[in-house]
This record gives sequence, C-alpha cells and structure tokens, in this order.
Amino acid sequence: MKELVDRFLQVLAVEKGFSPNTQFAYRNDLHQLADFLQKTGVRSWVDVTLDNLSAYVLAQKGKAYSTATMARKIASLKSFFNFLVQEEVVKQDPTEDISSPKLGRRLPKPLTEAEITRLLDETARTNGPDGLRDRALLELLYATGMRVSELVSLNLPQLHLTPSDGFVRCFGKGGKERLIQIHDEAVSVLQGYITKGRPQMVTDGQHAAVFVNHRGERLTRQGCWLILKEYAQRAHIGSTVTPHVLRHSFATHMLRGGATLRQVQEWLGHASITTTQVYTLLTDRYVQEQYEKAHPRAG
Repeated sequence: MKELVDRFLQVLAVEKGFSPNTQFAYRNDLHQLADFLQKTGVRSWVDVTLDNLSAYVLAQKGKAYSTATMARKIASLKSFFNFLVQEEVVKQDPTEDISSPKLGRRLPKPLTEAEITRLLDETARTNGPDGLRDRALLELLYATGMRVSELVSLNLPQLHLTPSDGFVRCFGKGGKERLIQIHDEAVSVLQGYITKGRPQMVTDGQHAAVFVNHRGERLTRQGCWLILKEYAQRAHIGSTVTPHVLRHSFATHMLRGGATLRQVQEWLGHASITTTQVYTLLTDRYVQEQYEKAHPRAG
C-alpha cells in the first residue's frame, strides 16, 4: 500500500510542485493511514470503504491534534484517493462524504502607529548608503502596502518621485499592474537614497534595481526580511515584524484613517474584495477597544 503512496508523492513533487515540507507531512499522514488500515485487516486500497476512513478520522481526532493538522490530514487522504481514481486503481472515491474541519481565519496583528514611528526613526540612526536604503525601503513598504516580492523586483523606471504627485508603478500577481500613490515624506526619502545612497552601492551603472545589497546586486526577499528584523529589534518591538506585517499595518491604518475598503483593495492588489474584508474585522475590534477605553461606564 505504501508503494502507491510513494508514487503519489512523486506526482506531488514533479507535477504539482509541492514543497519538501508538504511532501514530508503528506508522507507521514498517508503512511499513518496505511498502518491503521492494515491493523484493521485492510490489505489493499481497493478494499477501503467510507467506514474504514471514518474510523481513521475518528481515531485521529482522539489524539487531540489541532484543527489545522486535522484539516491537513483529511486533505492528504482526499488528494491521495483522487489520485487513485485518476490512476484507475479504485473506481469510486470513498472520501467524497468526509468533510474537512473549518479553519478559523487568523487575523493579522498590525503594528501600532507608535511602533511604526519607532521603527522608521531607527533607520535614521544608521549612517551611510545602507541607512539611506533602509529608510527608503521601510518608508516605501509602509507608504504603499506592497508585497515584499513586488518591492524587491522594482526597477528605477517604476518610481515617479514628483512632490505632491509621487507614485510607484507596481506589478503584482499575474503581472497585473497598479499605480500606488506615495506621500511626500516617502518621496523625499526615496529621492535621497536614489541620488546619494544607491550610486555608492551600485557598481554597474546599467543596473536597474531600485534596492540593492552591499555588493550592488538586487536585494532579495530574505535580505529585506533581515533588514526589517534588525530594525525591529533596535526599536524594541516585541512582536514578530515581517514585510507582510507592514503590509497589514498599512491596510489597517488606512481603513482607520477613513479610506474605503475598495481603495485598500486597489492599493493592495487584491483580486477579490473578500480578501480585503479581513481588515474590517481588525478595524471593528480597534473601534470596540477605543470605545471601552473612552466610555466611563465601560469595563
């Protein structure tokens, strides 16, 4: 039975492009399933019934796995039996009536405006071209809510740094283009980096990347994350700070400041407004907290 599992895992790796971690998790899940079935007398995937699988799922629930882990275990067996049907190993999929547990939507934790200020102030304490780059990088992330992949792929022609009319031409998922306005402070910081900092870091004058590392090469996502991590530590921000947290913070602060959900959707480059609606839960929670702090009878 495990030979078919291994063949399925090869398909995940080669045709589906699943990560090694996901492959490892699926292997453990399906080997665990095979062991369970064999202990109950099942010797072939052809003989597996809905009752067999229901008993397996019930046994796993008794082990107090998290909801996310149970959802993955059920996803792995559903995906595997779909593979068995396609390979004509089994005629009917016995997992069709097995439902996955619903995962609660995790709300992102944005930084406060005071934390953002501390973070940006720390970049001003770094001298030289690195400091100019770091300030420009973090200012642009928070000014636009761009994805880190969009940020590190920026080229100079995509920046339009005119005071009172600054914007960045951003290419998001699927190459979809959007224009995001940049406030004057960010424009000024970017101009300082482009004219004073970047020329000291770039050895090839034809290099178009906006953000570069100390070797003059395009900054990577990992490099951006490490820069942000260092400044978050300097600013004594206790929570984990990633480029995605700055994106969340931008969206949340803009909604609190009066921007519409549709505007934030366009700035973030979300294909569907339902993706953006998670931020309304954050702002609603913020309003409730402010009410409870302000009302003399609350709390």
